[in-house]
Amino acid sequence: MTIKDDGVVELQTPTGPMRTYIFSPAAEGRYPGVVLYSEIFQVTGPIRRTAAMIAGQGYIVAVPEVYHELEPAGTVLPYDQAGADKGNADKYTKEVSSYDADARAVLDYLKARGDCTGRLGAVGICLGGHLAFRTAMNPDVLATVCFYATDIHSGSLGKGKSDNSLARAAEIKGELLHIWGRQDPHVPLEGRNKIRARLDEAGVRFQWLEVNGAHAFMRDEGYRYDPALAYHCYGLMFELFHRQLAIQTGAAPSAPAEARH
Repeated sequence: MTIKDDGVVELQTPTGPMRTYIFSPAAEGRYPGVVLYSEIFQVTGPIRRTAAMIAGQGYIVAVPEVYHELEPAGTVLPYDQAGADKGNADKYTKEVSSYDADARAVLDYLKARGDCTGRLGAVGICLGGHLAFRTAMNPDVLATVCFYATDIHSGSLGKGKSDNSLARAAEIKGELLHIWGRQDPHVPLEGRNKIRARLDEAGVRFQWLEVNGAHAFMRDEGYRYDPALAYHCYGLMFELFHRQLAIQTGAAPSAPAEARH
């Protein structure tokens, strides 16, 4: 379906206003809400295109600026070494509690919209995958997708590099999908095994996929992009979202071919 770019809203958080970009279906109706978390570079072109694609499948998509209290509103870090260095520095400057408060603010915003069904999901890429994982700890999040989520296995998110994400895994009550690249040095085999073992131990309902891809294989800019793998993985994401968020409303959007089984 066609979509509309609803611009930005400034959501209030304990650490100040958080600029959040909204994409939604153009047709009138009520739709599930999805929080999309960016990589360390914030709301880049690839992230905006991902948001538009999700909205086009029948979802209201909110994309917060993950470093809103550290960078001027509208900041987009470049996909180069300087941008990576700045993004990583910000990642370890922000308090984990602030990431969690941001998540609650976006979820509350989506739930309060008159055109939202109240069924909520989350998806994130890289840093965003970890933020989506933590967002899934909110009981009203029914489906979550984490693309090569960093720092979960090492417990090193946020200031002090000492998060409790794995310890809190049992709080995830919705369904979870983890997708990893085997050639991603940021989350090696032992790290992936550690996360999967903890999810099993905690009784989380999850799906798990490892593909032959490098870090950032989903990003449609740069030499590591693998369009065929990205297409397959997005199909799995929409299968989960359609099943857990949309079908229960009685108005499920049509799934892409790879998600039909």
